[in-house]
Amino acid sequence: MKVWKVALAALATMGLQPLAAQMERVPDRASDEGEGPFGKLLIRGATVIEGSGAPPAGPVDIMVEGNRIAALYPGGAPDSEAQGAQRVVDAAGMYVLPGFVDVHGHNGDEGKAAQPSYGYKLWLAHGVTTVRGVSFYFGPGTPDLSDASRSAANTITAPRLIPYIVFGDKWSGGNPDTPAKAREWVRWAKTQGYWGVKFFNSSSPEVLGAALDEAKKQQMGTVAHLAQTGVAEVNARTAVELGLGGVTHFYGHFESLLKDGLPYYPENYNYFDEQSRFAWVAQLAPQAVEPGSEKWDEYIDFLVDSGVTLSPTFNIYSASRDVMAAKTRDWHAKYTIPSLMDFYAPSATNHGSYYKDWTTEDEVAWRKFYQKWFKLTKEFHERGGRVTAGSDPGYIYQTWGFAYIGELEMLREAGLSPLAVIRAATIDGAREIYEPRGEAPPMGRIAVGQLADLVIVPENPLANFKVLYGTGHTRLNREDETIEQVGGVRWTIKDGIIYDAQQLLADVARMADEQRAAAQQ
Repeated sequence: MKVWKVALAALATMGLQPLAAQMERVPDRASDEGEGPFGKLLIRGATVIEGSGAPPAGPVDIMVEGNRIAALYPGGAPDSEAQGAQRVVDAAGMYVLPGFVDVHGHNGDEGKAAQPSYGYKLWLAHGVTTVRGVSFYFGPGTPDLSDASRSAANTITAPRLIPYIVFGDKWSGGNPDTPAKAREWVRWAKTQGYWGVKFFNSSSPEVLGAALDEAKKQQMGTVAHLAQTGVAEVNARTAVELGLGGVTHFYGHFESLLKDGLPYYPENYNYFDEQSRFAWVAQLAPQAVEPGSEKWDEYIDFLVDSGVTLSPTFNIYSASRDVMAAKTRDWHAKYTIPSLMDFYAPSATNHGSYYKDWTTEDEVAWRKFYQKWFKLTKEFHERGGRVTAGSDPGYIYQTWGFAYIGELEMLREAGLSPLAVIRAATIDGAREIYEPRGEAPPMGRIAVGQLADLVIVPENPLANFKVLYGTGHTRLNREDETIEQVGGVRWTIKDGIIYDAQQLLADVARMADEQRAAAQQ
């Protein structure tokens, strides 16, 4: 079977079939969805967590003009300025952060979530104002670019959408199986309007190297899912040496750190059997060298020196260490639509729905795997490497928006400080997207001149990331001894447009209710 056919087969097993032709069109933004932008919008009395790693400061008034931050007033805006605002948001006692950047997004497909606004609204409801789609949809004739254009014009209710394309996808020129054809495909993707390329390592090193080199020349970003099917030739070290800009997931790292030359798989291993594939992933960790060893330290230094970015997406595999917890998350009952819950259920075919015989031994192996993966990421971060936040939603009990907050919690578990997690989720995510273009990111910090992409939260997320979940956080009120639900994003501002996060969640709950009702008819 040719490499191209192998790649398509791999996509199919991952639930990435080109089904977007059957997806519903994202409706135009309704008149009651979002307010603004305004000539002048004043956000009053907030504590600002500005995104670079600087500590919180407040109260601060933030003046937004159109879609840009025009001024910051520590202690409060002068009356002469405040009186000119067409809209005032009272954020006294609340926390304002830059809009979150999800560097690893996919949209649904007809079998999971046929209406893309389901995912878009969940992202916005959790403060995510920018998403890099890798890809949003797969296959020719799909609306990646039109959705991105409509979002940029704010004619749909959606985050800012940054379209990447899977290498070889969507064009009619055949398999880009030579260096010359790989370069031709990259140039074609650039002319279509894609910002970057997502690679699966099904190409030869020569073809991959040519594509990466051409992408750099075209000022396109690059990221790779270095799957087990190609990692014997191209692991993370090899891909970075060839010029890869970002490694996502864990793929390729442990294969770069093996005690022996190749990973061991049992004689009955089958990559296309999802349970076999994911159960044996955890067995890579004990085959790799130990933290602190010469090979381990040299590899991390190599990654840091190369300037590669790691977006680990810890959350997407978290069910592997406790599947019962994952399938009973607080939000599933109200916000996860039935078709998505059906997709998550154990299945012989659906990507990531592999818990058909998931045992205690499997979960223990994955917990140990995470310990080593966390250690690698933390040391990379501590030595100056850039880590960003991506959620890879729509698989393995990870629902849009909620999955992103789960990733922030797991970055914290890996050892990043709360401020470092926020930096990964904001300015560093923006830098990963814009640096290949030779541009300073227009968002990612709360600073004068930046785009007005902001998150306003009633509770302090640095003390507890759980207050960012749409379902909030359960807490005892010690004054009256009652149990209360606190937190949740209050407002998400994208491009100077104020979205009521609670209303967005209500819209999503309605979608879920309607699908349940239709199923009962």
